[in-house]
Amino acid sequence: MSANLSPNNGPLGTVLVADDNQAARDVVEIMLRTHGYRVVSAADGPQALALLEQEPVDVALIDSIMPGQSGFAVCRAAKDRPETRLTPIVLITALGRAEDRIRATEAGADEFLNKPVRKEELLARVKSLARIKHFTDELEGAETVVFTLAASIEAKDPYTEGHCDRLSRYSVALGKRLGLSIDECTALRCGGVVHDIGKVAVPERVLLKPRPLDAHERELMEKHPVIGERICAPLKSFCQVLPIIRWHHERQDGSGYPDHLKGDQIPITARVLQTADIYDALTTDRPYRKALPAERAFAILRDEVRRGWWDGALVNEFEKLLKESPEDWATQQAMPVLGSISALGSPNGSAGKPRTARGRAARWEEGREALIPS
Repeated sequence: MSANLSPNNGPLGTVLVADDNQAARDVVEIMLRTHGYRVVSAADGPQALALLEQEPVDVALIDSIMPGQSGFAVCRAAKDRPETRLTPIVLITALGRAEDRIRATEAGADEFLNKPVRKEELLARVKSLARIKHFTDELEGAETVVFTLAASIEAKDPYTEGHCDRLSRYSVALGKRLGLSIDECTALRCGGVVHDIGKVAVPERVLLKPRPLDAHERELMEKHPVIGERICAPLKSFCQVLPIIRWHHERQDGSGYPDHLKGDQIPITARVLQTADIYDALTTDRPYRKALPAERAFAILRDEVRRGWWDGALVNEFEKLLKESPEDWATQQAMPVLGSISALGSPNGSAGKPRTARGRAARWEEGREALIPS
């Protein structure tokens, strides 16, 4: 197999080269194509950002100073968008000041290189970042399978149509109201979709039974949080979602399942989601009863708070939220989860990337490496 081709004989990856200096851009393009990469190019900032959104870019090499929109601005905009935030970006500049490196880091750049860039160094960075992007794409593919599986479980029950989407929106809105972090709200968004994924192991005759479950059926049902956690555990990006999956059926007095946690032992994200989950279950049709009005649902929730089941403060805040923002939640657009969940815990929106010192120039023997012109 050629060193310049991927195992399937295709290009090693797609690289965006953005520079208003055509001569410099041409040199980099020729070099990358010679080494097996597909190249797309841009002469200014807006064009670079448009290509990032339109093309399946694996690595972006962006000049920091360009007309229309600087490389710093392009980088920041790309990292702020779920569709492009996981694309590795290398900012290349003739500026060598420390504050420019700080600007690059704050913009979310994955690497920072000074002009003139050494050919071997640039190729090494591109190869490394393209490999990371491929790993990220594989991770997103695995996440897609999980979300598809969760959707298939919901589709089995006509009474729960739209439940996961509503639950995501309810939970994120309540989380934001409580001042939870961006990562916690992202976990709630994902948790709303996959919290019941363990029900894939529960027989349909139990899931759809219109009468109360017997002891054996209840035992089967109560295993689903543990099974769901086990299904999602291999996805490292789900680390903050797993507590929601496992503990969204716990109760404040310890009478819940599977671990009989009490009070603050139950993570705040699990308590937020369970509050929204119970409300949505009460206010939608189910096999064993018709949907209840909101006032009746909250009366039941408050009664169960008095019994020691739920977090009363969260129930009160959720009721205030729905009264203060009476949007038609059932008709709002679905909230995207892919992309955002991959970025959990990553300040620059790049999941799983090794955080080495940015822009640190490798030490090469002087006079032996070709230089990329500025």
